[in-house]
Amino acid sequence: MLLGCIADDLTGATDLGVTLAREGLSVVQVNGVPEAGLAAPDADAVVVALKSRTNPPGEAVEWSLQALAWLRRAMASHVYFKVCSTFDSTPRGNIGPVADALLAALDADFALATPAYPRNQRTVYLGNLFVGSVPLAESGMRNHPLTPMTDSNLVRVLGAQAQGRVGLVDFAAVEAGAVAVRARCDELRAAGHRYAIVDAIRDEHLIAAGEACAAMPLAVGGAGLAMGIARALAKGAKKSAGAALPKVEGAAAILSGSCSEATLAQVEAARAKYASLRLDPASLDVKAALAWAKSRLHEGPVLIYTSAPPAERSEGRAEDIEQAFRTLAKGLAAAGVRRFVVAGGETSGAVTEALGVRALAIGPEIAPGVPWTAALGGEPMLLALKSGNFGGPDFFFKAFEALA
Repeated sequence: MLLGCIADDLTGATDLGVTLAREGLSVVQVNGVPEAGLAAPDADAVVVALKSRTNPPGEAVEWSLQALAWLRRAMASHVYFKVCSTFDSTPRGNIGPVADALLAALDADFALATPAYPRNQRTVYLGNLFVGSVPLAESGMRNHPLTPMTDSNLVRVLGAQAQGRVGLVDFAAVEAGAVAVRARCDELRAAGHRYAIVDAIRDEHLIAAGEACAAMPLAVGGAGLAMGIARALAKGAKKSAGAALPKVEGAAAILSGSCSEATLAQVEAARAKYASLRLDPASLDVKAALAWAKSRLHEGPVLIYTSAPPAERSEGRAEDIEQAFRTLAKGLAAAGVRRFVVAGGETSGAVTEALGVRALAIGPEIAPGVPWTAALGGEPMLLALKSGNFGGPDFFFKAFEALA
């Protein structure tokens, strides 16, 4: 196994998986902490998808260390901790505590970190994260119900939650290439820094950073830095990249729990074309929603959503909403739905858990960072698991067009 990856949510894992496949690695995703006796899939890269982004830090650390132990038993040559491209976290974690624990377990003392991925409009300049042309703290992430991001400076964000000092591999170093990045890392390590945020506004910067940290025990970042690492490792790939997904017949459904601005636009567009129902978070009448969906599945994809702008959200109901989506997913599968498009990391985790999907083959990309995937084992099923922030307004349409 060239690369063993630990992702802090399910849609981030699929984002990572399709990026690695695009760079020439064969990829399998395993959902949840693998059982100790589970044999590692025969792939260049294995991504363990956890649901640890918003859990208590101690729980996130425990799961991540269990995943690391399994990957090390499978002889993973390198370890990657995948976080969101908007560095979703809180002042106490979970990125810092998990990274600290992984570093200690790997007996390492330094790691590079960056969520930058210009392909998805995520760039870092002088340590500050931008979403498109907008600083992170001025983007829609400032209103995230679970991980509101109110500081764009990632050196400060990571420094507040991680042990040790956090430095910066700045634009001048990445612009000069991998040798300069390595030299800057040596300077920071010698000065007592434990982490360094990496600037990147072009893919070339990520390729330089990836080459520089490919030999380090641990790297932390979004799919972009992994692209650079995969490119450095791909010459050692022995398997065929990508996966030809099976053709799966059956009904289709869209389940959307994300409240991101991108998903809200996608829901609004889909409502004009597909039968749609807003599941009221105040009542969460799943029984009525299932009855409504079953009567319409023969017409084409149905959309059920709780997504709402900030003024219309129900506070403190996240766990209840996730449970509602679990019940919905089970009921829809029993009614013959075999193609699911799911918006939101928490929602995707709830749906795959309810469906008993433990492993996924990564298939064709619908939009940057979002592939179709096929459930491995059990009944044939296709799933597109979308991070809330990803995709244009026509994403739901493009997803089903990709299967035509």
